[in-house]
Amino acid sequence: MSVYLLEECTETEKKLIEAAKQATKNAYARYSNFKVGAALLLENGEVITGNNQENAAYPSGTCAERTAVFFANANYPDQTIIAIAVAAHHNGEFTKDVVTPCGACRQVLLEAETRYKAPIKILMYSNDKVYVASSIKSLLPLSFGDEMLK
Repeated sequence: MSVYLLEECTETEKKLIEAAKQATKNAYARYSNFKVGAALLLENGEVITGNNQENAAYPSGTCAERTAVFFANANYPDQTIIAIAVAAHHNGEFTKDVVTPCGACRQVLLEAETRYKAPIKILMYSNDKVYVASSIKSLLPLSFGDEMLK
C-alpha cells in the first residue's frame, strides 16, 4: 500500500476522491453520524457514487461501497470497475484516520475483481492523504473466492 498527498494524485484520482467526498453529504447516518461516500470509476469513464444507508435494525443498513458496486453491477453489468474512492465524514469534518472498506465490502469488491477479471484500485481518503491499494487482495488476505466453490 502507498500513501500520497492529495495533490500528488492524478486528476482522475482527485475527481474520484472529490465525488466520494460529495457522496458523504447524502449518506443516511442518523444513528452513527458517520457518513461514508464511495465513488467508482467504470471503464467507460462513468462515475458511480454511493453512500451508507443506516437502519434502526443495524444489519439492515448498507455501506457506501456496496451501494455503489451493486448499483454499477445492476445498471452497467458489462463495465469493468477500474477504481473506487472512499471518504468518511464524522463530527463535522473528514476523518483524520484512514477509513478502509469493511470486511463485507472487501468481499464484494473481491467478487467484482473476479467477475471482471481485473484489479480494482482502492483510494482511501484521509484528511488530504490518500492511501492507495492496487487491488482488494492486498486488503483481504486469505480471502474466500469462487475457487473455493469448485
